[in-house]
Amino acid sequence: MKVETKGHTTIIKDTQGNCAAFLEKVSNQHESFKNQNLILDISHDKTATLIALKSFSDLAKTHKKGNKSFVIVAENIDFNAVPKAIIVVPSVLEAHDIIEMEEIERDLGF
Repeated sequence: MKVETKGHTTIIKDTQGNCAAFLEKVSNQHESFKNQNLILDISHDKTATLIALKSFSDLAKTHKKGNKSFVIVAENIDFNAVPKAIIVVPSVLEAHDIIEMEEIERDLGF
């Protein structure tokens, strides 16, 4: 797991290629990231499935309750099949764009 912080956003990259173990590590350390927007980059795991992504739903809901963004970066996923509770994008650049849009929405009171 590699952690990088840029301003109000923390990028956590999975370096092992195991979604379940990555979710457990991030969940255990969530308290230290709760005041930051989170980008979870699992694009390294080419075997990530929609079922594995759905397992991040509870963490996403918990994080969003703190008025912070939660975005997952994954490849080879049917993005239309992803539940609305989690945001999944194909690149880190798009994740930053989503967070920027959500920050603007929060500032405007939406």
